[in-house]
Amino acid sequence: MSRPVMLTIRGEQRYHGQEPDVIELVTEGVLDSMPDGWRITYAESGLTGMAGTQTTFEMQPGSVVLARTGTVQSRMVFTEGVRHDSLYQLDVGALMVGVCAKKIHWEMTEDGGKLDVLYAVEIEQSLAGTVRYTIGVAPQPV
Repeated sequence: MSRPVMLTIRGEQRYHGQEPDVIELVTEGVLDSMPDGWRITYAESGLTGMAGTQTTFEMQPGSVVLARTGTVQSRMVFTEGVRHDSLYQLDVGALMVGVCAKKIHWEMTEDGGKLDVLYAVEIEQSLAGTVRYTIGVAPQPV
């Protein structure tokens, strides 16, 4: 099942020595059911600084995968308490990024739901800060 949805996205980045950076937006996306979970897909915009990038969150029991394709290339795996490494490719170069989920919670049905992911970020093996994504999913109004 694939369904157009409205996404309410809040991203909060907290890096050491800096004020929190918060982005909130409402955008159209697609909700797909998978054999043992759900997938949310949407196009990034200039507001997020990643225009030309498609973002996908895949939710399965015990894990969430955040994948980006286009102007930004990355694939991050989140499992609570487990550190995962990934290559974060930008047009100016690449960084090795380590992520460790502190909290993963999602509730989803074909009528929508919510995803909440809080994770620590290491850049080139040094703790940089934390990131939290909260995404509300609702059917598109007719």
